[in-house]
Amino acid sequence: MLRILFCLLLAAPALAAPPTEGPSPLWGMLQVIFGLLLVLAAIVGIAWLFRRFSMGAMLGRFQPARVVSGVMVGPHERVVIVELAEEWLVLGVTSRNVNLLKSMPKPAGYDAGQPAANPPFAQWLAAAMDKARKRQGDGDK
Repeated sequence: MLRILFCLLLAAPALAAPPTEGPSPLWGMLQVIFGLLLVLAAIVGIAWLFRRFSMGAMLGRFQPARVVSGVMVGPHERVVIVELAEEWLVLGVTSRNVNLLKSMPKPAGYDAGQPAANPPFAQWLAAAMDKARKRQGDGDK
């Protein structure tokens, strides 16, 4: 009796339905590609949401410090004037560190809305191109 029961247990997988084929390799590859695209889209979406609603973007509207002026004094060195709460900080900026050179009160006659002493790059470029055209016109005659 025990032998018959043991034989039936061993033969049970053979008596079961034949195994069905799994999904095709193409379908498996499409699932992997879809999953990767879904993960990449989630990463991009989360990054966009973080950038749009982060505290840094909200605080960006209120800027307690503002760069007033700056000048290059070497290939990697600058002297920068920063306005911070009615005070001007003169900073030495290098590629490795920032040093406070001098601190002084904001000048009384300075208007924050006035244009900078140096014209914007676009105006400078247009003036330089006009000069070059005039020189070329004079050289052709």
